[in-house]
Amino acid sequence: MKYWRKPLDLAKIRESRGKVVLIEDRCKGCGFCVEYCPRDVLTMSSTFNKKGYNIPAVIHESQCVNCHFCEVLCPDFAIYSLEAKGT
Repeated sequence: MKYWRKPLDLAKIRESRGKVVLIEDRCKGCGFCVEYCPRDVLTMSSTFNKKGYNIPAVIHESQCVNCHFCEVLCPDFAIYSLEAKGT
């Protein structure tokens, strides 16, 4: 992690990790989650859902910091993140 100064409790700080969950049938392939993910966890795939839209795919799940930004941006409530187990 990068800080502007070294925290006194640096040894105790742990970075949050997340697990991205996509509800494929709700997704309309707008790409907001892919475009604005701060950690580039998602990419648009060549896979289609039942409605015929291209859906995003998780490519770097280990980089997800569980910021929930994808949830905030999604107009269809088709994506969310959960805190990863063991973190």
